[in-house]
Amino acid sequence: MTATHCYFDRLFNHEAIKILPGEYHVTRSRLLVTVLGSCVAACLRDPGTGIAGMNHFLLPGADDDPANPASARYGAFAMETLIQQMVCAGARRERLVAKVFGGGAMLPHFGSANVGERNAAFVIDFLARERIPLQARDLLGPYPRKIYFFPDSGHARIRVMRGGSTLPLLHRETRYAQHLDTPTDDPAADFF
Repeated sequence: MTATHCYFDRLFNHEAIKILPGEYHVTRSRLLVTVLGSCVAACLRDPGTGIAGMNHFLLPGADDDPANPASARYGAFAMETLIQQMVCAGARRERLVAKVFGGGAMLPHFGSANVGERNAAFVIDFLARERIPLQARDLLGPYPRKIYFFPDSGHARIRVMRGGSTLPLLHRETRYAQHLDTPTDDPAADFF
C-alpha cells in the first residue's frame, strides 16, 4: 500500500512522507521517513532519473503466511512492488542502488527465529540476487532507528533511538505482529 501520511518535517525543513509497516512510497522530491525496530526498510534510487522509493516490511517472505503472499508486509512482495512502482514512474531497474536499515532485536519472541535477523538476511540476499548494488546498510543491533531518506541526493540519515523513546515503537510492532496472527473470516482481507 502506498504511504499517504504527508507532513512538514521541521528538523529538515522539508515536505515528508511517513512510511508505516506494510507501506511504500515512490517520489523524486519528498523526504521519506520511517521508524524501524525489527522491521526493515529498503531505500532504492535511480541516480539517472532521481526517482527513489522506500518500503517498510515486518516479515521476510510469504512463507510466513502462505495464505496471503501478496502483501507489502512481506519483504518479497514489498521489494518487488517498490521496484515495479519505481519503473512505472520512469526509473531504470538496471540503475537502481540500495540502502537498507533496521532488523533490530525488538520482537525476539515473534516467530521461530529472531525476525530482525531474518529480515536483514532476506534483504541482503534479495539485493544480491537482483544485482542491485548495496551502497549502505545499518542492520541488526538492539536498538530501533528513525530513517530519513532524501530522494533528490540519495543521502540517508539515521537517528538511533534509545531509552524511553523505544517503548511506543515496541508496542506498535507488537500490536502489528499480533494483528498478523489474528485469523480473519475473509482470506482475501488484508488487515493493518
